[in-house]
Amino acid sequence: LAHLLRNQGYRKLIICHLHHGLRGEEADADLHFVENWAKKENLPFLSARANVQAIMEEQGISLEAAARIARHDFFFQCAAQKRCSRIFLAHHADDQAETALWSLLRGSHGVRGMAREQAITRGKRTLTLLRPLLAVRRQELRQFLTDNNHPWREDTTNADPICARNRLRNEIIPLLNEMMQRDVTPALLRQCESTADFRACESWLLEKAHALDPQGRIHLPAMRTLPEPVQRIVMRHFLENHGIAEISRAMITDAISLIHAESSPATRNLPGGKRLRRRQARIFIDDQT
Repeated sequence: LAHLLRNQGYRKLIICHLHHGLRGEEADADLHFVENWAKKENLPFLSARANVQAIMEEQGISLEAAARIARHDFFFQCAAQKRCSRIFLAHHADDQAETALWSLLRGSHGVRGMAREQAITRGKRTLTLLRPLLAVRRQELRQFLTDNNHPWREDTTNADPICARNRLRNEIIPLLNEMMQRDVTPALLRQCESTADFRACESWLLEKAHALDPQGRIHLPAMRTLPEPVQRIVMRHFLENHGIAEISRAMITDAISLIHAESSPATRNLPGGKRLRRRQARIFIDDQT
């Protein structure tokens, strides 16, 4: 990603690397590799270390969700330090296909892919995540690096069946390819594109719904006038924009129940140590205490 951005004329890049505290010496070597490359290219370099295992255990969430929380926290720290608001991420087409299949299997609200542009919020600060490589296959990226004599490192745990995403990548998708006698990734990507069309329609609906107050909280009198499918769309976007991980249809249904005044208690626990609360005709998110 860094090489391609440089080729496209980006000069004011800041290289950010988070050590997840999971792979020992291999992760240390990754950190040194990226830091040395940034120095060679004369680019600013920011790094930090996180204890993802501890986050997972403390918050009772998956390893992947804990790692995402740690990365997003790190991004906001980098953005505040360097006064920037855009983060480029290197997710590619094969990552997108895995995400789509995983979202379908775990009961997400529709076939969910990653967005090319996504806003995330922490308090009053908003960051824009940009994923310019979502249409590019993994092998194409490796070929680019090989053809241009660019060294790179591989996370060896990607080949281990230690989490569901790895098994999708290394077992399930190859099996689907064999069963269908073709590469199924393009079909999964087309589903993501179809979902993106629906998302564009959702954006129009959200604009017309006027379900948020000026402070960005859900305004219950407005929310109660909306059809239930639109309420679900509003709630999902609200959770996404506040960085809530692993949003499922069941989570949205539970959150929607707060719309009803008789619903008790007036709070719902969320992943990442967050809490959805209803108070004074508003629904908002805060930290659990």
